[in-house]
Amino acid sequence: MTSEQVFRKYSEAGVDIDRGNAFVERIKPLVAATHKRGVLSDLGGFSGLFSLSGEHVNNPVLVSSTDGVGTKLAVAKLMNRHDTIGIDLVAMCVNDVVVCGAKPLFFLDYFASSALELDQATEVLRGIAEGCRQAGCSLIGGETAEMPGLYQPGDYDLAGFAVGICDRDMIIDGSDIRVGNKIIGLASSGLHSNGYSLARKIFFETEGRKVDDYVAELGRTVGEELLTPTRIYVETLVNTLRRHRINGLVHITGGGFLDNIPRVLPTGCVAQIEPGSWPVPPVFGYLQDKGQVSPLEMYRTFNMGIGMIAIVGAREVEDLMQQFEAFGEKAYLIGEIRAASPGKAVCMSGLC
Repeated sequence: MTSEQVFRKYSEAGVDIDRGNAFVERIKPLVAATHKRGVLSDLGGFSGLFSLSGEHVNNPVLVSSTDGVGTKLAVAKLMNRHDTIGIDLVAMCVNDVVVCGAKPLFFLDYFASSALELDQATEVLRGIAEGCRQAGCSLIGGETAEMPGLYQPGDYDLAGFAVGICDRDMIIDGSDIRVGNKIIGLASSGLHSNGYSLARKIFFETEGRKVDDYVAELGRTVGEELLTPTRIYVETLVNTLRRHRINGLVHITGGGFLDNIPRVLPTGCVAQIEPGSWPVPPVFGYLQDKGQVSPLEMYRTFNMGIGMIAIVGAREVEDLMQQFEAFGEKAYLIGEIRAASPGKAVCMSGLC
C-alpha cells in the first residue's frame, strides 16, 4: 500500500463491525436460556439490568468477583476445542463468590481477539452459558473486542465478572473459625484452571508431549486431561448453607493450599492438613514426577485434587459430609484447625 492509499472502512484495518453484529445474533438464544427472574434487559443494550426485588434477603449485600482462565487458553487453542473453556471462566468467578456465603445472580464476560472468528467465539459463549446454567446465574451482558496488532491471529483472551447476593448477617468470612474445627475437602475435577504455565512446561517442553498423545498413567490424552472443566460448587454450597452453618470456605485456586487457606484463618489458628486423607488424581503425581517438583511446591501451585474446603464445627462433620455427597460431591475429612505455631498458617503433615 502506497502513502496515497487510505483505509475507507474499519474492516480494512482489521475490525469488522458486521461480523460483531452477526455474533451477537448468534449467541442471543444461548444467553436468553440462562436468564432467570430478575433479568430486565436483553442482549445488545448498553448495560445489563438486574432487579433484586425477588431476592428475599433481610440485609442484602452484593458480592462480586472477577477472574480469567490463564494459560489454559493455550491448550484450548492447541486442541482447537473451545466449548468448555467458558465453563472454567464462570467457575473461577462464581466459586469465589460462593465462599462468602453468597448466591451468584448474574455474570458478564469479556472476549478479546485479533479478529473475531464466529464459530470459535460461539463455542466459547456456549461454554459460558453452560457454566452459568451450572451456577444458577444469568448471563446478562459482555464485551467482544477485536484488537488486531495486540493479539496474534487465532488468539483470544477471556475475563469474567460475577455478582452475587447474601444476607449481611450470614456472610462467611472465617471469623467464626475456632481451634478444634474440622476441615472437609471437596474433590476437584483435575487441575481446574491453575498452574497451567508449569503443567504446560512439563507436558510440552520437558516431556515433549502433544495434546493428542495418550498417557497411560492418566488413562486419556494430554489434551483431554488439561481441558477438563473446572468444577462449579455453587449448587452444593448454596443449598447446604440453607441447612448448616459453615465457619469458613476456601476456593483452592492460584496459590493452592498454602496461600489460600490463610486468607480465612483468624489469628491464633493454623490449618493442619493430612496429605493421604484423600485420593490425589494421577495428573498431579505425573507432574510432580516428570517435573521433579517438590511436594510443598505442588501444594502451593496446584489443588492436588481438592477444589473447595469447608471448615466446620466437629459436630457438623457427619451431617455435612452426607449433605455434600447427596449433591454429588466427593467429600473427605482432610484436617483440623489447631492453635497456631509461630510463622505458620498451614501445616501439611509430613511436609512441614
